[in-house]
Amino acid sequence: MTAREAVLRTLPLFEMARMRAATAPRRHPLHGFAGPDADSRLRWLNTFTHSKRLLTPQDREVVTPNNDTLYTNAWLDLAEGPLVIEVPDMGERYWTLGFLDMWTNPFAYAGRRTTGNRAQRLFVYGPQWRGDLPAGMVCIAAPGADVWIIGRILVDDDASDLARVAQLQRQFTILRASDLLPAACVADCAMDGRKTDTPVAGAYRAVVDATWARNPAPPADEDTAALWHQASREGDAPLQAALAAVCQALRQQAQPSDAGGGWSVPVAIRTGWGREFTLRARVARNLIGALGIDEAMYPVAEVDDRGRPLDGRHRCTLYFPPGAGPQVDAFWSITMYRKSDCLLVDNAIKRYSIGDRTPGLQWDADGGLRIAIAHAEPAAAQDRANWLPAPPEPFYLTLRLYQPRAAHLEFRFAYPALVRLDA
Repeated sequence: MTAREAVLRTLPLFEMARMRAATAPRRHPLHGFAGPDADSRLRWLNTFTHSKRLLTPQDREVVTPNNDTLYTNAWLDLAEGPLVIEVPDMGERYWTLGFLDMWTNPFAYAGRRTTGNRAQRLFVYGPQWRGDLPAGMVCIAAPGADVWIIGRILVDDDASDLARVAQLQRQFTILRASDLLPAACVADCAMDGRKTDTPVAGAYRAVVDATWARNPAPPADEDTAALWHQASREGDAPLQAALAAVCQALRQQAQPSDAGGGWSVPVAIRTGWGREFTLRARVARNLIGALGIDEAMYPVAEVDDRGRPLDGRHRCTLYFPPGAGPQVDAFWSITMYRKSDCLLVDNAIKRYSIGDRTPGLQWDADGGLRIAIAHAEPAAAQDRANWLPAPPEPFYLTLRLYQPRAAHLEFRFAYPALVRLDA
């Protein structure tokens, strides 16, 4: 049990390190490759990378990705001093930068909800820095030397809007606070981030130890160090068994319904996980990069109205009654994922999500909304317009609520159940 609990407590450190290796750029647009060959573990830090298109099933680096926004990604190294992040005027467009520590705590935000849409500078500093905070900047204190910025910028899936967002992306910059020169630097990420299977015990231990040394444990983890040291002393065999058991359980076991209608809310925090260690590990494994609920909520459905696992071989429907749709200040969507790998599902119509911005979405005459969910294409025209294709195997849905209103934040919203239409 010690090894299992130690894995649950430390898995976020490993998954964040894996994500850094997977998503920090190998190549800088001006300075070239960080390492000498394709197998190099060297990556560029303190520089932004931006997705240029919405993600598809062919993108496999990020589990449970969204299909609404372009990602803006940066890994910060604050060990040498504070950084300044320049953000352009974003007009009226939804955008956010979420700041995560290496324990997956979403400790700060910049964006439409928190700092507004006008041009701004962010001053980001680590726990070892001492100095006077600059006037006129948004000051962000990081709990460790390493930070993941995972940003989202709303975009329509057409060439003209993609071009507009690309112009905005080019204006995001990261500078050294000491001289306001570009801060890009090279670091050894120490692993192959493309591998998402169960890690090998020895490699897992090395990554956890190295990451922890630069990023102190949160206050709620006051006893985690003792558990980890004991598990390490017991050797690789029990640690490997615990890794296999924990990774399988976190990926395969259904989340109990706690929001009604077969829905659960796996992320229900603002800025920190506290002692919700199992939940923290589950999110790190399956929903890494998730924001706190004030920015976005992610209700997940894995079972139907009778508690049966969702499976695309059975037709089902999701019905929002008139006036009872999701309540948000930005927008909402429902995205389909295979249960086996937590990735988007390929389909003939190339629709991976559906929501209030979906072209051609058809509402009932009374204002209700019916979404058809199945692997097979529906026969009725309205069902085809509102069809979210499923794989011919188990799946789950994520309802994304950007800037959710009080009914969601206070857990008063009545989430409708998915109803199976065949036996």
